[in-house]
Amino acid sequence: VPVPEDAAVGTVVALLSVSDRDSGANGRVRCAVWPAAPFGLVATFAGSYSLVLREALDRERVSEYEVEVRAEDGGAPPLRASRGVRVPVSDVNDN
Repeated sequence: VPVPEDAAVGTVVALLSVSDRDSGANGRVRCAVWPAAPFGLVATFAGSYSLVLREALDRERVSEYEVEVRAEDGGAPPLRASRGVRVPVSDVNDN
């Protein structure tokens, strides 16, 4: 679903779930979004994250974002996984 270009900072764009069945440090997962601007990740509860807007969007500048969510566990060596997310931006000020 496209995100309107006038969406407020803090708007939730997507909900994500990340899990690792290991216990202890091997089961702890860190997540990040790349490139970060204009998005960020907020941990909502164990294994769940919200992809949120960190800054205003401008469809005339960027009509669609391709971001990558990266997850890494606390093991040695760490296991890593990533998933791409496409975020289209809808225009609100053109007729």
